[in-house]
Amino acid sequence: MIDRTIELLDRYVFPDVGAKAATAVRSAQSAGRYPDGLEPDALADLVTEDLQTINGDKHLRLQFTSEALPLSTGDETADEAEERAQEVREAARTGGGFAKVERLDGNVAYLEIDLLWPPEIAAPAATAAMTLADGADGLVLDLRRCRGGSPYQVAFLCSYLFGPEPVHLNDLYFRASDETRQFWTSSFVPGPRFGSERPVVVLTSGSTFSGGEELAWDLKELGRATLIGETTRGGAHPVDRIQVHPHLRVTIPIARSISPRTGRNWEGVGVVPDIEVVASAALDRALDHLRTLTS
Repeated sequence: MIDRTIELLDRYVFPDVGAKAATAVRSAQSAGRYPDGLEPDALADLVTEDLQTINGDKHLRLQFTSEALPLSTGDETADEAEERAQEVREAARTGGGFAKVERLDGNVAYLEIDLLWPPEIAAPAATAAMTLADGADGLVLDLRRCRGGSPYQVAFLCSYLFGPEPVHLNDLYFRASDETRQFWTSSFVPGPRFGSERPVVVLTSGSTFSGGEELAWDLKELGRATLIGETTRGGAHPVDRIQVHPHLRVTIPIARSISPRTGRNWEGVGVVPDIEVVASAALDRALDHLRTLTS
């Protein structure tokens, strides 16, 4: 498992950092830091700690999975098909990532998003949520527990929050192919569009991560939403996931986000809210904010 983890570090988005991380793990192994008989969760914690000593990348880790999952086969097509089947099952159990959809006092629509599953899995859930938000005077997107997700779902959801003219959201640079992929809103969405005029508030916390951070970052940079809460965790590198043990998988960053407006991203620093409050108070503060805009 250690050898396979070190081998996979060759894919890391920054080659020099990947090489340093490999050296750190190999040195720890030689020093006896990973003795025989360690439980998988304990091994995951130790290796992750060593991997992240180089640059603090929270996406770079040996991740423990409580559910036993099939080992990666080396056949990328088969591996991707199995991962997609797992995602479909999990998304079906969790409302496509939408933990809660409500209409609050003051005619405010409230969407709590825990995970941004890819549109091919969860676009119907996003469409249903935005359809229920239609007619509201304001919208709250609660990302305080959002642990990440697909940049394609970010773009799909953002498409409801602008007009039909496409808006450039974000870019991803992929090291392996040396290509930069652009992400734009769509000129067409299923169901009603919330549009670009009604106010939107995004709630963040210190747990908001990855794809959830991108959604907050894009909407803040474009001036489409007010962010209220805490600075987010700071993970801007999309990953591949390779199962190396039934309960362990390597998550290896293979790309990096690039703002088309500034060239920057939120890696290591997080997304800073417009209005900083403790996460537990963010919803009440958001409702007060929206009342000043809609009353």
